[in-house]
Amino acid sequence: MASLKDLQTRITSVKSTQKITRAMQMVAAAKLRRAQERAEAARPYSARIEGVLSNLAASFEGNPGAPKLLAGTGKDDVHLLVVATADRGLCGGFNTSIVRKARAHIKELQDDGKQVKLYLVGKKGNDALKRQFESIIIERRDFQGVRTVGFEHAQDIGQHIVKLFNDEEFDVCTVFFSEFKTVMTQIPTELQLIPPRFEHNDDAEEIAATPYEYEPDEEVILANLLPLNLNAQIFRAILENAASEQGARMSAMDSATRNAGEMIDDLTLLFNRTRQSIITTELIEIIAGAESL
Repeated sequence: MASLKDLQTRITSVKSTQKITRAMQMVAAAKLRRAQERAEAARPYSARIEGVLSNLAASFEGNPGAPKLLAGTGKDDVHLLVVATADRGLCGGFNTSIVRKARAHIKELQDDGKQVKLYLVGKKGNDALKRQFESIIIERRDFQGVRTVGFEHAQDIGQHIVKLFNDEEFDVCTVFFSEFKTVMTQIPTELQLIPPRFEHNDDAEEIAATPYEYEPDEEVILANLLPLNLNAQIFRAILENAASEQGARMSAMDSATRNAGEMIDDLTLLFNRTRQSIITTELIEIIAGAESL
């Protein structure tokens, strides 16, 4: 049985931990609101630009003169997977769920005889994947020390990916991130960027169903719009991750705070019972000693 001093030390230690987890929960809650607003504000832009591209892509279907970023290389032998995670932990299963989805996709591609290359955005993704896939990691990026991640950071990554594509380093590019739904729900998501695979959404369907005349012609517009769409989708993934990370951290720290409270109650009860047992034992010894005189 633990001594009273040991129990008191454990209670003090758990109380200190509880203060930390409660503070982290409050910080995450404060950051979540802004991150959620940024993520939700980026969604309409992402959906509309995707709708315009979907409309333009329809006119180039089967056209051998279609831009390479739209049509792809015509092969799918080499896949570049952009795995976007957080730079910090203590956010529940947020990072793990993204890495798990990416790892399953890597295995599936390798089993099909495809070559896989990894472009890691975020320290935790690198920590989780480097041991098993060190040989196929071609680039690592993180935002440690960056107070607010802006579009210029996504643009830098997008331009690098386009350069790799133009250098024929890969055929298909897919990004993995976590889409924010609620504080309790973040959905690991994969989105194909090159060649773009257009999702079905109301904005895209509305634009696709509406006839447009473009000035200048479609080729010139696509030449400018395709890289912009790539940057926008990467920025969207980063913003969705930021909101998902804070939501997951807020939920995880709330659970940790409540668990610490339950542990304190259990330890306090054990402390009181142990103290009562010690007092009872001492009284019995005193009475027994008095009777023996």
